[in-house]
Amino acid sequence: MPGPSPLQERLLDCTDEETTQASVQRAADVVREGRVVVLPTDTVYGVGADAFDVVAVAMVLAAKHRGREMPPPVLVPNPRTVDGLATGVPMYARILMRQFWPGPLTLVLQAQPSLQWDLGETNGTVALRMPEDDVALALLAEVGPMAVTSANVTGQPAATTAQDAMEQLGGAVSAYLDGGARTGGEPSTILDCTGAEPVVLRLGALSGERLREVLGATPLHDSPAAAEAAAAAGAVTDDPASEEAGDAPTDEEAGDEPGSALLLGSVTASGLTVPAEAVRLVRSPSGPQQVPTP
Repeated sequence: MPGPSPLQERLLDCTDEETTQASVQRAADVVREGRVVVLPTDTVYGVGADAFDVVAVAMVLAAKHRGREMPPPVLVPNPRTVDGLATGVPMYARILMRQFWPGPLTLVLQAQPSLQWDLGETNGTVALRMPEDDVALALLAEVGPMAVTSANVTGQPAATTAQDAMEQLGGAVSAYLDGGARTGGEPSTILDCTGAEPVVLRLGALSGERLREVLGATPLHDSPAAAEAAAAAGAVTDDPASEEAGDAPTDEEAGDEPGSALLLGSVTASGLTVPAEAVRLVRSPSGPQQVPTP
């Protein structure tokens, strides 16, 4: 009887405690070698690589048939990592991290200008999230920050199993961590934290009400009035489903979810509000940015 195909041999079992550690170590070796891996996250599977390996990040985008205009978010193993990746982190953002990480909250922050990385056309920002998944966190603890987006070809449904991801991405990925089926679900909520007050870019698993409970006196800009303000300023909205159904981890990470959310990553809080449905693309003085959400 023939053995497993070479591609199937890339499937690493993380459904059994006895095999998980060895599988994560193997995947970590793959990442360190500058190659691409698929990993489970809170909701769907993600495809990613070392965030500081320029070629590997380009390979992730190529595997998805995606351009540089939709840079992947970065997954981190713990909140302490943020200060090495972002600058000028507001206190309200730190409060949100303490309350909701690990979990379905992605924060767009000003990236450290000295970082030697290239995630795409980010306009100087980076979308960060700490996923609530043991396998993902174990891998991140081994290799550090990873650029991760949903494990699917752009325009196709987000993968909810490692096998689904393999059928779409095939040989473009060197290792597939199989953590069992993921049910999908609501995407992460994404906040722009580059200004004095947070701005909702997309509401997802965390509601505005829940965020306000934690933010206290800090205003959260997400009222419907923002839609009119954004339109007057020349903002363009884009239905994620129309661009890439299932491309952001239907909360995979914040960036690629039940569609491929095209999100602003560089907006200045000015008292204007953003619609709860989330503005997908906004033009700012520094130019528009699209953030895909792992």
